[in-house]
Amino acid sequence: MTLGTPSSPPLLALENISKAYPGVVALSDVSLTVHRGEVLGLVGENGAGKSTLMKILGGVIEPSAGRIVIGNAIYPRLNVMESQAAGIAFVHQELNVFDNLDVAANIFLGREQRSPRLGLLDLAGMRDAALPLLRRVGAHFGPDVPVLDLSLAERQLLEIAKALSIDARVVIMDEPTSSLTLSETRTLMQVIADLKAQGIAVIYISHRLSEIEACADHVVALRDGLVAGELARQDIRHDAMIRLMIGRDLKALYTPPAAPPGDVILSLVGIATPAWPQARADLDVRAGEILGLAGLMGAGRTELAEAIFGIRPLLAGTVTLAGAPFHAHTPRQAIDAGLYLVPEDRKRTGLVIEAAIDENIALADLPAVARHGLVSRGEIGRRAAMQRGKLGIKAADLTRVAAELSGGNQQKVVLAKWLSMRPRLIIFDEPTRGVDVGAKAEIYLLLRALADAGVGVIMISSDMEEVIGVSDRIVVLREGRVAGALDRAEFSEQSVLRLAVGAN
Repeated sequence: MTLGTPSSPPLLALENISKAYPGVVALSDVSLTVHRGEVLGLVGENGAGKSTLMKILGGVIEPSAGRIVIGNAIYPRLNVMESQAAGIAFVHQELNVFDNLDVAANIFLGREQRSPRLGLLDLAGMRDAALPLLRRVGAHFGPDVPVLDLSLAERQLLEIAKALSIDARVVIMDEPTSSLTLSETRTLMQVIADLKAQGIAVIYISHRLSEIEACADHVVALRDGLVAGELARQDIRHDAMIRLMIGRDLKALYTPPAAPPGDVILSLVGIATPAWPQARADLDVRAGEILGLAGLMGAGRTELAEAIFGIRPLLAGTVTLAGAPFHAHTPRQAIDAGLYLVPEDRKRTGLVIEAAIDENIALADLPAVARHGLVSRGEIGRRAAMQRGKLGIKAADLTRVAAELSGGNQQKVVLAKWLSMRPRLIIFDEPTRGVDVGAKAEIYLLLRALADAGVGVIMISSDMEEVIGVSDRIVVLREGRVAGALDRAEFSEQSVLRLAVGAN
């Protein structure tokens, strides 16, 4: 039950907010309200204006017009300190954590507790205060653990705990489940329910529309910087949100293959990785199929992919690629053999984020754009322009840095790097993390086109809707072992979870 009602004054109101840059209107006359104890689902494609609107609310950028009302206070604009003082807390999609500090130090960064006598940092006090916050979000790591040792999903949980540590009136969650498993997402839904019960408002931004359906009390959709429409609780449905976001219906996720799968392109027998040194994994991938690799966080999916690609060592087992024995000791050996990996964290390991778009696309295959041993700027540009056309990368200038692109377009640049080469097998690790529904649909069609061209495709995904909706076959990992395989006729959320948790 929502504490606030449409007849009561809103806790937060953004009124007629606009933001214009030279030659670009990012927001135009956007208005929305959030009441106490209410969850507002904010949806829209990448580039629709969601991030700009939230940056205005966070005091990072100033609006060109409009005003912000929080309680009884009216602000023509906010700075960061005013935003925090007003009780606005963020859980960012792009993780803002420091690897060289422990968990507690990250949670209380800038708000450190100090001993009353000497003013020294009260490390024990901060760790004690951090522990209930970590329990609240279902984290299984302690407050004294170095952030460097945390996985991507664990860092996401840390971000949520950090936001909850502030005496917040409004919590903004931007793609908070982008690297969480299904069970962790359920824990987050309970966290949101607890916040509602305390009268805290939540603005929930996600491309996973099933989550919006599960938790939102009302939805606002942005399209091209404008409010495209709103939905009351009883009207929040997947298809209704998509129509508001993109102005049309989307086809079903699954596209059948053009032909039956071919021969086995990759075979793993008795594979062991450092993550699960005692476990052994066996699986086959056929040319022309999309194999979904599912499992809970920590099951060893990413570690298996990285071992095949030469990032991690193989402790045991054999790999066969296109019928021949294969063992990549380095990623370069895998690349030269036509085996590519699209990593789950594109900003850390998929892109050189401060390099140009065209340079990123050419980076893995520099000899192909070189003339007489020197890299040709013209060849780099031609290759990048070709991939921009094929993948629909939205960038007017390919010499701009990749950091300026939206998440969906950054992912397309990572894909362009590999697709400009000669793939035999591509492993996609969380291929649509932080990507909007329109770009997701494009990526799914791309996966199918690759498979139909005879490429083997492995798709690792924590999104149950995605792994069931896109795969031709699903293999489920549990504690480094293959717990079972499912043909398409056997697909269901229950059947995948049963294998993932070891239930009979």
